[in-house]
Amino acid sequence: MKSTKPWFGLAWLLALGLALASGALHAADALLPPQQVIQETSDQMQKTLQRPEYKKDFLKATQFVETVLEAHVDFDRVAVLILGKYWKTATPEQQVRFKKEFKLLLVRTYTTAFTEYANWTIRYLPLKSEEGDKRVVVRTEIIQPGAQPVGVNYRMVNQKGDWKVYDVLIEGVSLVQNYRTSFTNDIARTGSLDQLIAQLSQRNSSALKEPVKPQKS
Repeated sequence: MKSTKPWFGLAWLLALGLALASGALHAADALLPPQQVIQETSDQMQKTLQRPEYKKDFLKATQFVETVLEAHVDFDRVAVLILGKYWKTATPEQQVRFKKEFKLLLVRTYTTAFTEYANWTIRYLPLKSEEGDKRVVVRTEIIQPGAQPVGVNYRMVNQKGDWKVYDVLIEGVSLVQNYRTSFTNDIARTGSLDQLIAQLSQRNSSALKEPVKPQKS
C-alpha cells in the first residue's frame, strides 16, 4: 500500500500527543472534565506500559491499550467520519470489519509510542466552552526538551456525561482528514472497500507481534 506512510507518520505523532500526562504542566484538579479525560487516560497508559511485563509482551500491551481507548474514544463516530461517503454504501458487515481493523491500527500505534517514548510533558491551554456544550476542543502543547512545542488539539463529544475523543489535530492537521484522504485514494485506486479492509487486516495480523515502527512523512 503506497499510501501507508502518511497514515503511520501522523498516527505516531498523534500517539506522542498523549504521552506522559503524569508530567502535565497543570495539576489534575485544575483541569476541566474534558481535559481530565485526556490526562487520566494518558497517565494510566504511561504508567502501565512502562512496566517490564508490558514492555516485553507487545500483545499484552496492545490488549491493555485497547481496553483503555475503548472507554475514551468514540470509534463509531471516527469510523463514520473517516470513510465518509463509503460508510453510507458499506454493508453492516463491512462497517464492523473496517472499524475493527482501524481500531487495531491505532491501538498498535499508541502502544508503540507509550512503550518507547517518555520524555514528553503536556501543557493544557485554556478550554473555551460554555455550560451545556456537547462538543469542545481540548488544546494542548507537547513539550520536549530542546524542541519547539507541538500543538495537539482533541475534538471531543459529550455522550451521556462521558467525554470522548473523535479527532486529533497535530499542528492543525486532522487525524480524521488525513486518514480519510488516504483511504479514499486507496478505494479509488482498487475500486473496493473490501480490498482496503483486507489490506488493513493483513498488516495488522502480520504486525501484532511487533510494534508499529514510527515513519516520518
